[in-house]
Amino acid sequence: MAPIAVLLVSVSICLACGGTLPPLRGQIEVGNESYAVVAAGANAASGDLYAVRAAGGPVVPITFSTVGEMRPTLSPDGRRLAFLRGRLVGDSTPGSVWIMDLQTGGEREVRLPKQAGTPSRVGWSRDGAALTVSAGAALYRVRLADKPSQTADAVPPPERAAAESNLAVLLGDPVFARVVACAEPDALCVATDSGTGPLAEHAHAATRWGSDSVAFLTRGAIEVRPLGPGNARKIEWSGVPGTALALTAYVAEGEKADSR
Repeated sequence: MAPIAVLLVSVSICLACGGTLPPLRGQIEVGNESYAVVAAGANAASGDLYAVRAAGGPVVPITFSTVGEMRPTLSPDGRRLAFLRGRLVGDSTPGSVWIMDLQTGGEREVRLPKQAGTPSRVGWSRDGAALTVSAGAALYRVRLADKPSQTADAVPPPERAAAESNLAVLLGDPVFARVVACAEPDALCVATDSGTGPLAEHAHAATRWGSDSVAFLTRGAIEVRPLGPGNARKIEWSGVPGTALALTAYVAEGEKADSR
């Protein structure tokens, strides 16, 4: 496999539309309570983003775009949401990367270099100060505090592994495993230093659920499974249009596993 180029790119801060309202106001206490976000729709080309409380209930729309939104990722503090947006109406191919401030409703686009390929994944650094973007055969990293005019710089080799890990579903604290696709279709596995084992069948779109659990989509619902002793539980929801395609979650500090 060709070596992956990891570059620093600037963020062009452009609010999508003035006067936008916080999409979760009065519904979810952003940054203070646990919740999940899913991309859902008939397919990726028509998907929008929706939030649901950890306790379940009706979903809350976050986006209302005419193009598809896909592959959302919540920041570690639960206050920002990075996602991919389709090129055109009816196009399931991602064309741009966006970050939404869930406390204000403001959006800004992450501008990748002209030579960048099609964006496919996004992932936050553990401190929320940077966003890694996989695009084509390369990785790009956005330092959110940098000035919009900063040029792209290659990340030194010692930092490459850390940038790549931002895209992985890492389990535990300290991390001891990651979630990967199984060889069998429509199944998830857990990979550790000693090998790979099954996590769940008929499952996809895994995400970290705090330091002691993992969540994934299965049979039209969200399942939260503890990494140690305990029982898995389903998050019951309503109002999901079409099929849930992707999942991300924020777990508030101090909440007990059985209350999430």
